[in-house]
Amino acid sequence: MIITENLTKIFRDKKRGEVRAVDGIDFQCFPGQIYGLLGANGAGKTTTLRLLATILQPTSGTARVAGYDLNTQPEMVRRNIGFLSTATALYGRLTARETVEYFGRLGGQNGSALAERIEEIFDLLGIQEFASRRCDKLSTGMKQKVSIARTLVNDPDVMILDEPTVGLDVMTSRTIVRFIKDCRSRGKTVILSTHVMSEAEKLCDTIGIIHAGKLLAEGSLEELRGKTGLDDLEEIFIRTVGLTE
Repeated sequence: MIITENLTKIFRDKKRGEVRAVDGIDFQCFPGQIYGLLGANGAGKTTTLRLLATILQPTSGTARVAGYDLNTQPEMVRRNIGFLSTATALYGRLTARETVEYFGRLGGQNGSALAERIEEIFDLLGIQEFASRRCDKLSTGMKQKVSIARTLVNDPDVMILDEPTVGLDVMTSRTIVRFIKDCRSRGKTVILSTHVMSEAEKLCDTIGIIHAGKLLAEGSLEELRGKTGLDDLEEIFIRTVGLTE
């Protein structure tokens, strides 16, 4: 599970001065649930996920991820998460299969067990047809599938997904959505960021609306509808964000 406690990240910019990219966020995400951070570009979604993945260190506050503290046990956090970023890089000279096998071995897997795991994931994501193609020859959607396979190969308990369908065509997006639902059905803790309202509606058990680094509202879609008196998530989002303007 994921539990954040006053999680804060402050950057200092010469022109803008102090920038509170993440400002005292508290939320929880449990196994078998998908928690969605919904916000516009620059709202603080990516910074929050990078904090949870230990890529960034909090200015203050902390979080427990898979039972481990970000500040005092970052290596254990990294061992128990799969992190997918829009900036995830692949090794161009390696094939899709070689890439996923490489990361599986980094995670301590080998032999027939790793081979079976790769086949399972490639079948799930539809990678088999280009498994032997070098990564620098793949389309954007193909690369995203390989990145997800790389994230999933060591079967982490916690999945941290930063806008996993951005820039993808409809069919590839549908494959990714099915994969995320499968993670939930297998009891994984899943947190994802998105600015796509329909994606949040389809996937998320709990939606957190983030703006200017602050978590302004949180709840299931039905709970958010009840709080605002609005049915449409886009309208709920606009009203919630507008309260700070």
